[in-house]
Amino acid sequence: MGLLRQPAFRRLWAGQAVTQFGTQISILALPLTALTTLNASAFEVSAVQAVQVAPYLLIGLPAGAWVDRMPRKPVLITADLVRALVLLTVPVSHMLGVLTLAQLYAVGLTIGAATVFFDIAYQSYLPDILPADDLAEGNSKLELARSGALVGGHAAGGWLIGLLRGPVALCVDILSFLFSAVMVWRIPGRPRPPEPAARTGRLPCQDIIQGLKFVRHHRLLAPITITSCLTNLSYAMVSALLVTYATRQLGFSPARIGLVMALSSAGMVGGALASRRAARRIGTGPTIVAASLLCGAGPLLLPLAGYAAPHALLVDALLVGGLLIQAVGAVVLNVNQVSVRQAVTPRLLMGRMNATVRFVSWGALPVGALLGGALAQVVGLHSAMWLSALVGAPVFLGLALSDVRRVGADGGPRCEEPGTFAAVGRSRTRR
Repeated sequence: MGLLRQPAFRRLWAGQAVTQFGTQISILALPLTALTTLNASAFEVSAVQAVQVAPYLLIGLPAGAWVDRMPRKPVLITADLVRALVLLTVPVSHMLGVLTLAQLYAVGLTIGAATVFFDIAYQSYLPDILPADDLAEGNSKLELARSGALVGGHAAGGWLIGLLRGPVALCVDILSFLFSAVMVWRIPGRPRPPEPAARTGRLPCQDIIQGLKFVRHHRLLAPITITSCLTNLSYAMVSALLVTYATRQLGFSPARIGLVMALSSAGMVGGALASRRAARRIGTGPTIVAASLLCGAGPLLLPLAGYAAPHALLVDALLVGGLLIQAVGAVVLNVNQVSVRQAVTPRLLMGRMNATVRFVSWGALPVGALLGGALAQVVGLHSAMWLSALVGAPVFLGLALSDVRRVGADGGPRCEEPGTFAAVGRSRTRR
């Protein structure tokens, strides 16, 4: 059981496991509600998904400064309650016959904004309840819960949406947010007091600049952030084309696409289980580099399936294999790079660091989706898949040629743990 014996971590883990399960249902239910209930166009459906990511670009940086000025536990609870209440308006409006596409956009944008605050506070809160030596194991267990929820949530979501219709199926996610709020509320311990800057009158814009400078000049955080941005850019380009590519280029039915996605999602569970073992065997830094290599290599199998179209089993194997490799790499990369980020960042800068990294890396998602679609219009679907996959293939070199590869040679994230801002200033030269 390990960390699950600790009440604080166990409650955080339980809340996240249930919330992630419910979120997978909403990921399917919201766009299907737009498509089937409101007869939305393909562009309007994609816009429902895009508005949920847009807050990372719109408020990601100031959110980090605000989170550092507030106790993190109340931020987590408030974000869960806001998401539950806002999402509740969809089934209620559906039952009253007044649901509109504009409301779905507003709901998606509000939930996305609340999620920005939750994610930043959540990654900043974990080091408050776990010692540095346990961060990697904690992140691995949280990622395993998310991966299991992804596999089970997709299957359960499709069944529930078919049984109850999209708007009503959202009630499962509403209950999951409420459950998470209760679990976080029950975490023992006093909330961490706000940063002194909140009491001394330093402007939020100064906090944002400080977070940007900290990440930009850090010998580990800078390459991790840049490579995460490029990886997400390629991922978004491929993901934006995948369903259309499978349907029009390969002739897949919706059921066959769903089966391929479900099988490949198992790679996330495998990645979560393997992440700590790999770090202990070869070191955290080499594990991050190898995982980045897998993230870039997996998508290269997807356009190869276009040449094997007459052979159905080979096509399925290439798609499942490519997505599986990518999923394993993504989870192993995420667990270890998040642990490194948490280990090398002072507590008072944790929110701003997470906000800066999220702003840069997640901000690439909507850009990549639009770029992938534009490429398909210009060079064709199959060529666009090749170009999208090739964008991510060499990204691992940025990590392999940086100091990240030297982190944790003894199997753990043995980075410097700067307890003061003076120590942060020396982080470029220390080895």
